[in-house]
Amino acid sequence: MADQATEHMSVSASPERCFSVAADIERYPQWAADIKEIVVDERDDQGRPVLVTFRAAAFGRSTSYTLRYDFSEAPHVLSWKLTKGDITSKLDGSYVFDPGDGSGTRVTYHLEAELRVPIPGFIKMRAQSRIMSTAMRELKARVESSA
Repeated sequence: MADQATEHMSVSASPERCFSVAADIERYPQWAADIKEIVVDERDDQGRPVLVTFRAAAFGRSTSYTLRYDFSEAPHVLSWKLTKGDITSKLDGSYVFDPGDGSGTRVTYHLEAELRVPIPGFIKMRAQSRIMSTAMRELKARVESSA
């Protein structure tokens, strides 16, 4: 059974700006600490990366996985589904960008993850918490620093 988690954060930028940074997948290694390398395997007719292979740090080792991105609800939602993973059998998620107070954005990050190998619950919870908070904190820092 997949573990699910959702986190919310306010960002001092427009929803369009937040979406723009999140959808610029090729730049993730510049600001997302655990992402070591990405390869765009396929693009849509607008040139956006839709099938992307990542190499990332996880559990003290390197892992790779491929995600298929869905831009059908842009610029409100950016979602993805795992198509291939070495240690994950599910890594599906989304960013949702809603107008917040004033000119800000309420960002919701949802993730469903399932590992191929069983690990103790407390380790899984710690890893999930790290993934969620790191993703949100680093997105917020990137959006607000380049707004």
